[in-house]
Amino acid sequence: MLGGVVFSSSAQALPLEAYGRLPSLEGVALSRDGSRVAYVRTEGDSRIVVIASIAENKMIRWVRVGEEKLRELRWADDDNVLLTTSVTSVKWGFKDEWSLLRVYNITRNEIRELPGKVTGDGPGSETRVFNNVAGRIMVRSIDGHTVVFVSALYEDRWEHNGISLFRCDLTTGQARLYRAGTESTESWLVDGKGELAAEEVYDKKAQRWAIKVPRTGGYREAASGIAPLDAPTLLGFGQRSDTLLLQGVDNGRNVWKVLSLNNGGFNDPGQQADVAVLDPLTDQIIGGVRVDERSEYVFFDSALQQRWKSLVAAFDGDAVSYISASRDFSKILVLVEGPKYGYRYQLIDLNKMAAVPIGKVYSGLDTLLEVRRIDYPAGDGLSIPAYLTLPRGVPPKKLPLVVMPHGGPATYDTAEFDWWSQALADQGYAVLRPNYRGSALERKFFEAGFGEWGRKMQTDLSDGVRYLAAQGIVDSARVCIVGASYGGYAALAGATLEQGVYRCAVSVAGISDLAQMMKWEGGGGVDVSRINRFWDRYWGVSGRTDPLLDTISPIKHVDAVQIPILLIHGRDDTVVPFEQSQLMFDALKRQKKDVELVALKKEDHWLSGSETRLQMLQATVAFLRAHNPPD
Repeated sequence: MLGGVVFSSSAQALPLEAYGRLPSLEGVALSRDGSRVAYVRTEGDSRIVVIASIAENKMIRWVRVGEEKLRELRWADDDNVLLTTSVTSVKWGFKDEWSLLRVYNITRNEIRELPGKVTGDGPGSETRVFNNVAGRIMVRSIDGHTVVFVSALYEDRWEHNGISLFRCDLTTGQARLYRAGTESTESWLVDGKGELAAEEVYDKKAQRWAIKVPRTGGYREAASGIAPLDAPTLLGFGQRSDTLLLQGVDNGRNVWKVLSLNNGGFNDPGQQADVAVLDPLTDQIIGGVRVDERSEYVFFDSALQQRWKSLVAAFDGDAVSYISASRDFSKILVLVEGPKYGYRYQLIDLNKMAAVPIGKVYSGLDTLLEVRRIDYPAGDGLSIPAYLTLPRGVPPKKLPLVVMPHGGPATYDTAEFDWWSQALADQGYAVLRPNYRGSALERKFFEAGFGEWGRKMQTDLSDGVRYLAAQGIVDSARVCIVGASYGGYAALAGATLEQGVYRCAVSVAGISDLAQMMKWEGGGGVDVSRINRFWDRYWGVSGRTDPLLDTISPIKHVDAVQIPILLIHGRDDTVVPFEQSQLMFDALKRQKKDVELVALKKEDHWLSGSETRLQMLQATVAFLRAHNPPD
């Protein structure tokens, strides 16, 4: 049943609304002087940006941003907050998710678009700007002015189309075109004086990347190479402002390299991590995040690193994530997660050695369910790291299981909070989130997934079922598979390509017809060749006409389906089109299979709407309880 019915396997279980609706508190950011926080509150699908005084513990300003989806909130200075949102709409003849940038001035209680109206090159000329953020947003303090440099798509009267860099002075309110890009432009980096320091380009036809740096009268290539995929990415500046920090692949490893702006030579930065932590006013690296079971933060300044270690230790074993800090790092905003503190934001005043509670991420969620790290062998012996979320109040023996492969597939799961698996575990299911081969862990593990889509990437999941059953933790006769995006494909593959493992399958925004997917992406006005190379890497095929596509397309194997299938898909999905679920539904119906389709109105690929996210969760739980009851 759907609607307002609360599903639970015990009196202790929380209502689905506690997990299914958007977080009560998100996008939290600390002002640079450490006196204020900005955050987002949701009312249904409507977002409100709130500015609050820390010392007075009260709201001082708020502004509605409506039903646009908030993607990022950050302070430009102590009086201006940058809001990045997105909307699903049609531009240039195709539908996509377009990012928008606005600045909210607290003193004037005024919100406006960036870049907005832009001064052109000629007298009295004006450039027409499509306010679509298409790259790095850089904030710089120049001669007492706060200046935002942003890449955006635009069209001007000279019919130049593409990504270009705009300079927006928040102090004067003026914006102008700073540098026009080309089809090859990927991004720019601006130094502390507001001068271009580097340009990142990629020639799609030649598959050639380059980092260009200014020289008298033009630019020179400081570094270049050939890369069909995995071209180095310009992250920011190194620890010195005359160096650039790049991330790339070297001898089968993901590595950071520091490029000198003076001589063009590469050096080892001395530290390696998975994610860079940059100073928001300079884009210089100040640390990194090593991701394993939990995120481990490393700061290059030894004094800051020692203070961070002391801060983490004070939370008594709960996980601590760095969010933002005051400019002098005397105050640090963190997100804390664990059995003692729950899941909430805290502000740490290092001078006073005191913690100020900011608020819980989910208002109705006080305690988290247990998440265990397990490692099990795949059929060929490869060790698969995974996370098992357990229901509350019952021993881990002969439990019903939900296998939940992550999307991507080039991403990964950790032990950190996941609302979907927590919600299902609270209904009485053990939930297994495997990092199957091809997940973006260390490079060799990632590459082990090449050509294994629908093959070993799939059996990695069922190997986890067999392992847990052998340990006595789960009942192998009570297993379903649930996933979104790639996970949605894996759910369909579990019903079509593998028999006898699952009792039911739920696919959210999953791909069903691989050849049709490649055809659809060819009409999006993007770098189709690079997208096709990405798919070929995982699928192990040589293009959309390769007959091997049919062997791993669930829609080509609907006659093998013997279990109920639930399809859920957002109508506004611009990553995996709704037609992928509609086509699968129609094919299953023709074969008289047990199938349901839930269409989420005005929903995108990421379940960004509060009510539709809850609708998805309610439909999933109702389906699981009907076909694999936990009681």
